[in-house]
Amino acid sequence: MILLCVKMKDFVGAYGLINDLERMNLTPTASMYNCILSGYFREKDILSARNVLKQMEDADVKPDALTYSCLIANSHCEKDIIKFCDEMRNSRVQPTKQVFMALINAYASCGLFEKAKQLSGALELYEEIKEAKCDLDPKAIKSLIEHFQSEGELNKSLQLLEELNNSPYWIHACFSVISYCVRHENLRSTVDLLKKLKDKFINAEVDPETLFDEVFCLYAEKESTDMQFGLNLLQAFKEELGVQLSRKSLDFLLSACVNAKDSKASFVIWKEYETAGLPYNVLSYVRMYQALLASGDKKSAAKILSKMPKDDPHVRCVAKACENTYIKSPAVEMKKKRKKKALVATLGLLDGLKAKTE
Repeated sequence: MILLCVKMKDFVGAYGLINDLERMNLTPTASMYNCILSGYFREKDILSARNVLKQMEDADVKPDALTYSCLIANSHCEKDIIKFCDEMRNSRVQPTKQVFMALINAYASCGLFEKAKQLSGALELYEEIKEAKCDLDPKAIKSLIEHFQSEGELNKSLQLLEELNNSPYWIHACFSVISYCVRHENLRSTVDLLKKLKDKFINAEVDPETLFDEVFCLYAEKESTDMQFGLNLLQAFKEELGVQLSRKSLDFLLSACVNAKDSKASFVIWKEYETAGLPYNVLSYVRMYQALLASGDKKSAAKILSKMPKDDPHVRCVAKACENTYIKSPAVEMKKKRKKKALVATLGLLDGLKAKTE
């Protein structure tokens, strides 16, 4: 719900949901505040973004690695980068891949290209090691894979992944490459790697559903304006991987339809819930309602709204926010019509004057 509010730029509503948790003696998490933090940075509202840290402090919620990666990535000077790194170190928060990538991007955006490109030296070293037919530490290979992705070198990443095949780092590195493929909508490589990932999990007798959900989460977060890749990926899961998508994966696909404003894709995904034997719940109704409104299909949206629970204040609040975002008020429409009428009249007068002067 918090993520939905942030996507609709309803930050007051997002904070309201967190306050409701506190009134119920439930503790909010860093990830909840991270949603709001990222939203403010997307809107270039730096002051409000920094205030999120104060809100976290007041709620006694400790920032996590994702909080710091977001702050570092949106730093505009070296002083701020160092400040957040020091805070992270003092808080004993372990740096993650996202933190390192944020550091590279932040240094580059500040014009500190030498620091941002320090990993380039690792590339030359790797080539020398390969020529000497020596083994490279698996952890180092994983780091190189992440570096090649930042440079857009998919083929080299795939080559390195083969070398990690029997390493405990393989799954993490494989998913890192899959993430890159999803962001760049490379369907063939995405599906091939997912097949390998599925085989690994079958041998390990572990359910890969969480990682599959993450794939569709990544697709929803990239906010594509075209649903074709998402629909192709859905089909590939069913036909090539033999996997029926979970509720979470379908929810993420439905969320992607909002940005794409694609009602046709929304109905395709909506039918998948039924095919998978998943009953529609409050969140699926809210997402479908939002997707249909965004696409301009008000008639179908009204049918979905009629099936949503009327006694839940949060649902009513989100539904109202959807309407405010996607439905233009009659007053605005009337104002536009008047402007158009005035423009037509003005153009008519100009044509009349032109005829008299000729």
